[in-house]
Amino acid sequence: MTEERSIEVIEAGVVPYADALDWQRQLAEDRIARRLDHDVLLLLEHPPVVTLGRSSHAAHLLRPAGVDVFEVERGGDVTFHGPGQLVGYPILDLSAPPYKQDLHWYLRTLEQALIESLGILDIPAERNPGYTGVWTRGKKIGSIGIHVKQWVTWHGFALNVATDLTYFDRIVPCGIQGVEMTSVERETGNGKERETRNGTRETLWEESVSAVIQGFQRVFRVSLIPCPEEPARREHESLRTRAVAEPGLQPTD
Repeated sequence: MTEERSIEVIEAGVVPYADALDWQRQLAEDRIARRLDHDVLLLLEHPPVVTLGRSSHAAHLLRPAGVDVFEVERGGDVTFHGPGQLVGYPILDLSAPPYKQDLHWYLRTLEQALIESLGILDIPAERNPGYTGVWTRGKKIGSIGIHVKQWVTWHGFALNVATDLTYFDRIVPCGIQGVEMTSVERETGNGKERETRNGTRETLWEESVSAVIQGFQRVFRVSLIPCPEEPARREHESLRTRAVAEPGLQPTD
């Protein structure tokens, strides 16, 4: 019987994009080199930023003024990250069960995890044939862009929870002409706080984070373990042993 895989989850709060990019690259390099002996899921928000994937087109960046722009190694076109958007960066080693060394499997499984999560939030969600990501009622609510090296993943997904959707007017989201973006807040008609099924009061953000963790566990068939140490959120160090916590680790092509 295969032992259940576990993933350490870090809810990191608001992290500047450049810092988060460096953080996940370091974690991925450590995972590849076996200096990090477990998988990690970073859950966070970014200040407003636009990122350009490997398939991006300059014409899809309509109004970049006033927002930082990063060209990165993930797949896909142009996307926006900002406050109220739940961004997930899974650092997973796909070389062992229950995962598969199959990029299509990984993309479809990420989509299914978000679909499952949105179902927990009472939002019907689905794929849109021919496109990567997650839709609800004909509008896009979740975006996905990944990078994989030696079967270790980084970059990941973005779920619009309470995002200011006007930011998407600055770009052609994911290069899809005419796409309409939406959010958990818009689709549920709820503000920042609502009553959950068990009667407790919970912010929409907290409920969405909980739903994503549950959906990830169910679909990937893993156990997600919260990171207990505050330094892991702020110093980006406690996931790595002292022997390998040296600066300057950079990914190679």
